[in-house]
Amino acid sequence: MKVSIQAVALWGKTAPSHSITAIMITDDQRTIVTGSQEGQICLWDLSSELKVSSKEILFGHSASVTCLAKARD
Repeated sequence: MKVSIQAVALWGKTAPSHSITAIMITDDQRTIVTGSQEGQICLWDLSSELKVSSKEILFGHSASVTCLAKARD
């Protein structure tokens, strides 16, 4: 059974910036991955109706994410 978890981000009066510098879509075309100038990687759900919703945001890079790649099986 697949469990769906909605991502929740908390911040002050303004959302953190996410200037996209790299983008990738998974083979199943259900997830978009973006890298940002601020060093974040974001995962987005893509519905069959082409609606995009936030899934996860990953912090920790100290430099811009300028390239994304996927591993092979």
